[in-house]
Amino acid sequence: MRPVDVQIIGTELALRWDDGSESFIPLLTLRRHCPCASCAGETDVMGNLHKGPDRPLTLRSSQLQRLEPIGSYALQPVWGDGHNTGLYTFEHLRRLGAMTG
Repeated sequence: MRPVDVQIIGTELALRWDDGSESFIPLLTLRRHCPCASCAGETDVMGNLHKGPDRPLTLRSSQLQRLEPIGSYALQPVWGDGHNTGLYTFEHLRRLGAMTG
């Protein structure tokens, strides 16, 4: 599963997948589900979750400046507030699309 077309339409990320289906993900939802270690955290070998301090989201936090492709498996958004460490795998994007659609 791979997106064959990705566009920002208003306040949503629109993806058309190689199976013909489409996903529309609100940008705020996309930002709130950032998978980076600082936002989502990461688990150590003992099972403890570590993550950065919660940062309040502002209007700029959900303004998508651009999307960078990462290999053949992910997209990396650059947000209006400068956050850019989340790698959104195609699988993660597909789940978010199913959750919001």
